[in-house]
Parts: sequence; C-alpha cells; structure tokens
Amino acid sequence: MNDALPTDPLAVHRTLLTIDTHIDIPWPTGPDPFTQTSRKVDLPKMRRGGLAAGCFAAYVPQATRTAENTQAAFIRAVGMLEAIRGMARTQAGITARLTTTAAEIEAAKRDDVLAIIPAVENGFAIGEEPARLSQLRALGARYLTITHTGHNALADSANPRQDLGDAPTLHGGLSHLGRAAITELNRLGMLVDVSHASRDSMLQAAQCSRTPVVATHSCIRALCDHPRNLDNEQLDALRDVGGVVQVTAVAAFLKPNAKPEEVTVADFANHIDFAVRRIGVEHVGISSDFDGGGWFSGWSDVSESPNITAELMRRGYGPAELALLWGGNFLRLLRRAEEVAE
Repeated sequence: MNDALPTDPLAVHRTLLTIDTHIDIPWPTGPDPFTQTSRKVDLPKMRRGGLAAGCFAAYVPQATRTAENTQAAFIRAVGMLEAIRGMARTQAGITARLTTTAAEIEAAKRDDVLAIIPAVENGFAIGEEPARLSQLRALGARYLTITHTGHNALADSANPRQDLGDAPTLHGGLSHLGRAAITELNRLGMLVDVSHASRDSMLQAAQCSRTPVVATHSCIRALCDHPRNLDNEQLDALRDVGGVVQVTAVAAFLKPNAKPEEVTVADFANHIDFAVRRIGVEHVGISSDFDGGGWFSGWSDVSESPNITAELMRRGYGPAELALLWGGNFLRLLRRAEEVAE
C-alpha cells in the first residue's frame, strides 16, 4: 500500500480497491444494470462512485420449512446467481467482469473494469442438503449468509419469525446440519457469513469454521441495541478467529429506530471507529446493503461512496487503513478460504 497518496478525498478514493460486500439485486425482473435506474446500485452509479467491486447477493426469503418451499428456494438461488453472472459483459462503454477469487478481483481493478462477486443470502437456499452448496459455488458464490429473518434448518436467526411459528430459539445456535454446512463451505472455499444469525449461532460458527467468519452487513450493538448488531463479545470473537465485521448502511442498525434521512455519514463512521478501537482496523470493513434497505443521508446510493472515504480521512484514517477498510480485509478472508479449500 502506498502512503504517499494524494490528499484530495475523491482522488484517494479512486486509488482504492473498494468492495461493497453486500448489495441486493431485483428479482425476478428489474432494469438493465448497465442503464441509469432508480435503484441504489447500477453500473453507471458504481463508476461514478468509484466502487471497484460489489458482492451481489442471491437473496432467498425465509418461508415455512417444507420440502416444496426449500426446493423453490434452491431454484430461486440458482436463478439469481445465473442473473448475477449475466451482469458480466461490456455494454454502453462499461465492462463488468465475473470475479470469483481474490486475484481476479485485484486484476479487475488493475484493468479498470467492475468486479462482480456472487453470493447467496440465507442458508434456506440449500434446505437440508449441504451438498447443494457445490452447485452454488460452481455458479461463483463466494459466501453464504447462513440465516435471514427466521430460523432455518442450519441455524437460529437473530430475528425469529412469529408468523412462521418460530420460537425464540430452534436449535440453540447451529444445528447438526448447520455444522455440516460450514464444513462444506470451508471445503468449497466459500465464506461463512454470520449477519442475521443469532448470537449463539454466530459465536458457534466462529468456532466451528476452519476459515475466519465474516459479518457482511452488520453494525455495532454498543452504539445501537438492535438484535441484528454484534455485541462486544461477538466482536472479540471475530477478532480472535481473524474475521471481519463489514459495517453496513441500514439506518435502524446505526441509530435506534432511525429513518434513513435521520442518519448521517458521521453516524456510520462512529460504528467503524468503535469497531476499530475494539478489535483493530484489520477486522473492520464497509458495506451498504443497498437495494436491501441500506442507505442514509450522504450515502443514498453507490454514487456517493466517496463521502465515506472523505469522512474517514477527516477522522485521521490514512491510505493504508482506508485500503483495509474498503476491501483489503475482505480480500484477506477470501484468500484464506481459497487456501483452506480442497
């Protein structure tokens, strides 16, 4: 990393390999991502905002745990991954490239093309069959968010679904299937994403996984007491296993009961500051959850991403630290997962 970078925030921002680790896509249909759209993320906005790479998630909503619903969830996840792969092309003067390794992401930055990184949100997508993960990995998925809102066959969620008949806990954290799924994720080189997981699920996953776990879109519970956020013990567990918390742009995770227009870039940076002081800059990153509910005043879409860099620079973060926060730490986890994979 070069510490002799320019001091203008926009110029600094454009030198960085910036990765947003959680972006949702429209489904089943949506606007062409190569055109200007009303969505928080499209490829022209990525270009304007200097975002080099995005993890685009095949999101599967939780439903009752029946064979029919789990099959539908798997079919949906496969279809969404195929759509994400379809973003990798050249159109309207923009090139997007499918990148499924850390080296490929770095090469895309060097070549000045946008990096598309597939992911899957909600282990409900595999039902009770960890073997299905190999097909998701073959389609490029680099992480699996093990739960969403509502318990699934793998683990308890931080947000049980009473409308689905959820009790406060189902498995007491990870199930036997959940542990088997983590073993398979490790074998395939996919990261274990603990965002949305219950506290017990998250702590058990951190210990169970042979590779560091990541919270791809979560905030800090000491600053905002929300069940989706990580408390100090969870942050310490991430540090102890070499993991990363990717602080996210969901207003209600940043300030209690806040609407997006009531949250600022400074509020977001406060969560980064807290995590950096608690567990070290090597274990903290940045994500948006754009088009999945994330945004706030000053980061209302991906084109405003330089505002995050500017605020962090104002707080004294230098080029090396910014490079870690904006993608270096996440790349380290991807590389480690690649090393551990068979």
